[in-house]
Amino acid sequence: MFIWGGMAHAAPNILVFGDSLSASYGIVANRGWVTLLVERLKRERLDYNVVNASISGETTAGGVARLGKMLEAHRPAVVLLELGANDGLRGLPVAAMKKNLAAMTAMGQKAGAKVLLVGMRLPPNYGPEYTKAFDGAFAEVAKAHKAALVPFLFEGFGDRRDLFLDDRIHPNEQAQPLLLENVWKGLRPLLGKR
Repeated sequence: MFIWGGMAHAAPNILVFGDSLSASYGIVANRGWVTLLVERLKRERLDYNVVNASISGETTAGGVARLGKMLEAHRPAVVLLELGANDGLRGLPVAAMKKNLAAMTAMGQKAGAKVLLVGMRLPPNYGPEYTKAFDGAFAEVAKAHKAALVPFLFEGFGDRRDLFLDDRIHPNEQAQPLLLENVWKGLRPLLGKR
């Protein structure tokens, strides 16, 4: 877990709670989109600390088990929830993923945080029924809980192989600014004027 920010004073926390896509898998950690977020906040003079509690391989079930302690420890103003991709890649039931995403969204909101859900899509080889249900789960949870939503983390570049590692799953270093731009569109309105 990494914590970035100016001082450990009263600046509110943004909790990034995700999987390998937020944990800089396969690239130098300080080149990942979360580090770029810290730099962007400083550049725009938005006084927030960023806590990256992302773990490679995390599923929504693992997230539900961990989130309570993270909320208690960091008392975030914003929870950026980027989980679900590993549920999909493992073919886990979409209903269970939705239930877990809803539980984490409710936990964050109950703790006083604004929640931003970051959506993912699956390749078509998972079958049309599963991929449609998976793709829609993020928007359904966001709507039900009146949470903010980034519909698709890879929006605008998901089909570009040159922006992914050889595994074709994880974005490479060149893609990190694009990830940040997609997240920023959903995050910036939650930060208010400071």
